[in-house]
Amino acid sequence: MSLSGLTKPAEDIYKGMPKLETLGLAATGPDSPERAYSFFEFWPVQLIYIPVIFQWLWLSLRYRSLTLPLVANPSIPLSGFVGESKTAILNLAGAHARSYIAPFITLYNDAGLSITERCNNATSKLQQANIRFPVVAKPDIGCRGAGVKVIHQTKELAQYLAQFPANSYLLLQHKVPLEAEAGIFYIREPGTKKGYIFSITLKYAPYVVGDGRHTLKQLIEQDPRASKIAHLYFDRHRDKLDKIIADKQAYRLAFAGSHCKGSIFRNGQELITVELARVFDKIADDVDGFYYGRIDVRFENTENLKQGKGFQILEINGASSEATHIWDRDTRLAAVYKTLFYQYRVLFKIGDMNRKAGHKPASLWQLLQAYLRERKLVRQYPETD
Repeated sequence: MSLSGLTKPAEDIYKGMPKLETLGLAATGPDSPERAYSFFEFWPVQLIYIPVIFQWLWLSLRYRSLTLPLVANPSIPLSGFVGESKTAILNLAGAHARSYIAPFITLYNDAGLSITERCNNATSKLQQANIRFPVVAKPDIGCRGAGVKVIHQTKELAQYLAQFPANSYLLLQHKVPLEAEAGIFYIREPGTKKGYIFSITLKYAPYVVGDGRHTLKQLIEQDPRASKIAHLYFDRHRDKLDKIIADKQAYRLAFAGSHCKGSIFRNGQELITVELARVFDKIADDVDGFYYGRIDVRFENTENLKQGKGFQILEINGASSEATHIWDRDTRLAAVYKTLFYQYRVLFKIGDMNRKAGHKPASLWQLLQAYLRERKLVRQYPETD
C-alpha cells in the first residue's frame, strides 16, 4: 500500500505549537530519550487512581452521598461521568457557544437499512449541513478516543458504517484543518458568572520521522516513546510496517487526541490568560448547566489562543474529565495526586451546591448501567485512527 497522503514534511508538523523534540531520530537537547516520558506514564490507569478511590469514599462520608458528583453538571446525564451522549452535551450550547463548535451531524446507524441507504442518508445530511469531506467519525457514546476515524470519501464512510454497531448513534464532524490541539479544563461554581481555567494541555500527535533507509516498523521500534506502546501502532498500521519512510518525511501514528491512543501531552499552563478565561466564561454561560469539565479544541497558534481567538471546539467533556497535563513527562507523581485530589474535592463541592439547589444525585445502579452500556459499545467500535 502506498504512503501517499500519509506523510508530510517534518517541518510542517505541530504548526502553531511550541516545538516538540521527542520525535525519534529528531530527538535532541532536553528531550533526550531518557526524558521522552515519565516513569509512571504508561502505568495502568486503574493503578494511578487507587488513591483517588479512597479520597472519593472519604468525600462521600463527608457529604453523605456516594454519587454527589453526578449532579455537578445537572443538565448532562450523570454529569458526563460515564455513558454521556456527545450530541446531547453539544446541543446544550446556545447560539454564542455553538459558533465556536466545529460543525457536526448525528446519525443513527439503522440496522433496518442497507449500508448503501445509510451512506446515502449520511451524505445527504452532510450536504444539508454544508460539511464536506474529510470528516471525523466518532461514536456518540464513548471515551478515550475509541472508534475515532478520519473519513476522506464516501467509500470509507460506507466501510465505517458497516463496522459500527447497528442501532446506535455516531457523529460526523468537520475535520478542523489545524494541527494544534489542546484540552482546556474549565471550572465555575453555580450561581457565579466567572469561572477559571484550571488546566491547559497541549496535545501533540505522535509522528516518526523517516531517513529514507528504515521501515515504519523500525522507526517505531527506535523511537524512545513510540516503542513503549508499539503494539498500538503495529496493529493500527499493520499493512504499512514494511514501508520505508522517505528522508525528513513525518508519518503520523495516531489521529485521536487521546493519551491512551498515543498522543503526547505537555503542560500548557503558561497559555492561561485573563482574556482566554473571559472568552470561556461566555461560552460556559451559554452551555446550560455546565460547571465542570474539559473542552477540547483545535487552534491556529498559541498567541491567538491566549487572546481567546482562532480556535474551534471539538468536544465538551463532563465530570469524568482529567486535567490531562498530569501526563506531561515532567510532572512528578506527587503533583499528579495534588491535581486529581483537587479535582475531586471541587467536583463534590459543586455537586453539593447543586444538590442544595434541588438536583437529586443518580443512584449507583444508574451509574453502573451507564458504565456497562458504554463498555459494551466500546468493544464493538471500529479501530481508532
